[in-house]
Amino acid sequence: MQDYQAPADLLKDRIVLVTGAGSGIGRTAAKTYAAHGATVILVGRTVSKLESVYDEIEADGHPKPAIVPMNFEGAAVKDYEELAMTLEDNFGKLDGLLHNAGILGDRSPVEMYDPETWNKVMHVNVTAPFLLSRAMIPLLRKSDAASVIFTSSGVGRKARAYWGAYAVSKFAVEGLSQLLADELYDKHHNVRVNSLNPGATRTNMRAHAYPAENPKQNPAPEELMPVYLYLMGRDSAHLNGQQVDAQPK
Repeated sequence: MQDYQAPADLLKDRIVLVTGAGSGIGRTAAKTYAAHGATVILVGRTVSKLESVYDEIEADGHPKPAIVPMNFEGAAVKDYEELAMTLEDNFGKLDGLLHNAGILGDRSPVEMYDPETWNKVMHVNVTAPFLLSRAMIPLLRKSDAASVIFTSSGVGRKARAYWGAYAVSKFAVEGLSQLLADELYDKHHNVRVNSLNPGATRTNMRAHAYPAENPKQNPAPEELMPVYLYLMGRDSAHLNGQQVDAQPK
């Protein structure tokens, strides 16, 4: 899977929504999906970053993307429902959804963990993906082969000390992914759901979590894209409810 060679037209005529599309893995995934033919819905909280991704995709001659500024920390249920209606009016369906947005929170013992920060991390990392998935399900069902990818973490599969709300939120993401995989895999077999652990990657979040680490020892987001393409495209149609690792163990 890590060596997957995606055909150039893998995502031709597909509508794919990427959260956290302004930076890091989300930015790279959005550009990669566009380069393989997808019309990408760029969702994130910083308009200038989304506009930068938009400009790069357009300059490269790929399908024109769409920008949806949304701060998951404060977004209400109606915001997700309005987004679904907008996508319905403009595209009529959704073929792919990459849940990439997330926040780290504090690295501290539970006994010292700030409750307000805990609630913020759980809301952004768990409740927001739930609300977005809930709103997008009708559009995903209109696709002939939809793929939903939840971003997990190694500490969401085996907890480690001092990872606090981030670790717990990723355990919840794994549960939500498995729950939806079981619910949406109906007689039409048209919506599959998997979780993806990117592993140690050269991103700002990783640098914040490990400030003393040499970032060059970790792969850049571009090096993980074969797996992101594989899970989003039709070649992974047989995978549902799986825990996937972007890097070999």
